Amino acid sequence: MAAATAVVSRRGNDQFRGLFSDTWDVSCTLDSASIATTATATDTVTVPGVVLGDMVLGMSIKVSEAGLVRRAYVSAADTVTIVTYNPTAGSINLDSTNMQLVIGRAVV
Repeated sequence: MAAATAVVSRRGNDQFRGLFSDTWDVSCTLDSASIATTATATDTVTVPGVVLGDMVLGMSIKVSEAGLVRRAYVSAADTVTIVTYNPTAGSINLDSTNMQLVIGRAVV
């Protein structure tokens, strides 16, 4: 498992007035490990303030994901986990890249 570095986040709910009680706009550098055929890999990003139940609304990465399937979710307090599945016929090793995450806490 790899941990993200160079994490920058902006917290505030002005982007989604009334829908969320809090939001995070997170930028980080991610250097995922090589992923074998039909295997999964996980990476984590430390995001201060997020808790279980918060939603990862979107994820953007600045390299071709070459057929990979990715999912991001809040896995614990202050932690977002990114799971990457490789359904392709060969191993894939993504370059280190910038990733953008948008996280929201629903109004309840």
